[in-house]
Amino acid sequence: MRSKVFAGMVLAGVMVATVPAMAKDLSIKAFHGLWKGSAVSESEISSQFRVTARDLDVEIRPFAEGGFSLRWATVLRQEGNPSAPSETLKQAVVEFIPEPERPGVWRDSKLVDPLSGDAYHWARVEGQSLIVYSLGVSSTGKADLQIYRRTLSALGMKLEFSRSVDGAEVRNARGRLVKHAN
Repeated sequence: MRSKVFAGMVLAGVMVATVPAMAKDLSIKAFHGLWKGSAVSESEISSQFRVTARDLDVEIRPFAEGGFSLRWATVLRQEGNPSAPSETLKQAVVEFIPEPERPGVWRDSKLVDPLSGDAYHWARVEGQSLIVYSLGVSSTGKADLQIYRRTLSALGMKLEFSRSVDGAEVRNARGRLVKHAN
């Protein structure tokens, strides 16, 4: 019995010793540049467009002291004829400023009221990922939360997107982007 307990303790020690140390959070500067790529979106909203392709452009530039500007454009193909879907371009620009009391956290530079129909944005860096949150309120009072996780690797930028309405996921997308310019 003692040997099993000892073996278990040794195994636990080996497992703890082999876990890599937590990676330090990247600087926002690591994300600066123009990124282009594509993604696949999944949704249960439409029976004809459950899986769709998207084209992505993301541009991250310095803004104000320690902040950044984020511009993204997405070509959606989720309406019309399923064999030849119509294309819709969605674009947004948000300027973020640092939160002085929270290193690695930024907030929307505009003070918006989500109840007025505008979304409120904030961002944070965790390890290799820039995570951007967008919170809106629908005309019926439902919370609309979108989360964009952009993770850097040697292959470029990986995107993971999710959209939840009142806590129920209605869409997710996954894609890859490649840096085109600084």
